[in-house]
Amino acid sequence: MTAIQEPVTPAAAQDQPYRYARAELVEPDWRRFPGWQHVTDAEWRDAQWQRVHCIRNVKQLRALMGDLLEDRFYEDLLADQREMATMSMLLPPQMINTMAPTAGTDPAKVTEAFYADPIRRYMMPVRSDRDPVWPNHPHSERDSLHEAEMWVVEGLTHRYPTKVLAEMISTCPQYCGHCTRMDLVGNSTEQVEKHKLALKPVDRQDAMIDYLKRTPGVRDVVVSGGDVANVPWPQLESFLMRLMDIETVRDVRLATKALAALPQHWIQPKVVEGLERVAVTAQRRGVNLAIHTHVNHAQSVTPLVAEAARTALEVGVRDVRNQGVLMRGVNATSAALLDLCFALQGEANILPYYFYMCDMIPNAEHWRVSVHEAQELQHAIMGYLPGYATPRIVCDVPYVGKRWVHQLAEYDREKGISYWTKNYRTGIELDDPEALNRRYPYYDPISTLPEAGQAWWNTQPRS
Repeated sequence: MTAIQEPVTPAAAQDQPYRYARAELVEPDWRRFPGWQHVTDAEWRDAQWQRVHCIRNVKQLRALMGDLLEDRFYEDLLADQREMATMSMLLPPQMINTMAPTAGTDPAKVTEAFYADPIRRYMMPVRSDRDPVWPNHPHSERDSLHEAEMWVVEGLTHRYPTKVLAEMISTCPQYCGHCTRMDLVGNSTEQVEKHKLALKPVDRQDAMIDYLKRTPGVRDVVVSGGDVANVPWPQLESFLMRLMDIETVRDVRLATKALAALPQHWIQPKVVEGLERVAVTAQRRGVNLAIHTHVNHAQSVTPLVAEAARTALEVGVRDVRNQGVLMRGVNATSAALLDLCFALQGEANILPYYFYMCDMIPNAEHWRVSVHEAQELQHAIMGYLPGYATPRIVCDVPYVGKRWVHQLAEYDREKGISYWTKNYRTGIELDDPEALNRRYPYYDPISTLPEAGQAWWNTQPRS
């Protein structure tokens, strides 16, 4: 006989390290901000209105917030832009609206809520966020993953044997403070003079298509940038159709944070109709078409985001997946990760896929977590979600690629140096006999190390 299971009581459920409770998605009321008091629902849903009313500087932020933020916050923000920021400010109203959604109207409380807010912490960094001792790791690099070194034509990175990354454009509808492509994407800042794509878009796309036709070993193309939401739709659709004409291409992934930061773009009729044409063509030709978005906190998952994801699935996109970034002060706890995954999977039909460790770009040390912290988080989130919706936490190791955080070969916890191996050559290592035998280093944030480790780094040269 099968034993009858006793029903789980609320008290027993509370004994679990994480307690799941379904939460309904909510669109925060944008009218709480003085500058948007008279914005209608129709305007809010309009992609063009969202783009026109992006916040690009402190003056515009002041106009939006009125007296809700204290001067100390603006001074902190300006100091960061002068001294630390690797990305310029560009925030759609949709993303601003998810910051401090329940802070009220008292300036002191709103200011504290903004300082603590997880969305603000990575989309609108301030000077006091940064690590006061080690804001920059000695081994950080502007192109931390060396993608440009692996360009086979401008913007086309052939890093993995069967996969390429196509950078269609160097702009986004929003700029994230931790952007791994801060070397190329967005406007120059006080700290960083950005590189520029030199070819005209049509010439760059022709060169990409020509390379893929000549390279039948590539079956998987990530179409990215920047953000594909900034590529004029007719141009993007034409490129995708040409891509799917190549018999050896079997997977196409569209990379867009705008599904979460500007979902209005992905629900406007001309884009939906075009996406349906692409999806139907993909199905007919046996190509797996997916959208990969980038959501880092449950606050970002709103009904509009769910509508955008559902619309893409309804017109025939096979999957909508999330590739988040693990960041201290944003989502680096098991509860924050699980809350986000349940919101994505359960309420928005977005599959939790990866959480990347934050890349080793300049001035990012306050966001980064150590490898052992990432390992502990991977352990902590297991068993709560369906297996297919349990994200992998990965370390994108320079010259190696994505590795699950438990796949390291050796780890010096005191100095915070992990060593990794790989099983394929990148495009720049085809003649390197040691590529598959070499161990590749990755570095923990120095502030996470024991005292002896921090002392050792203090004896090393700083960049």
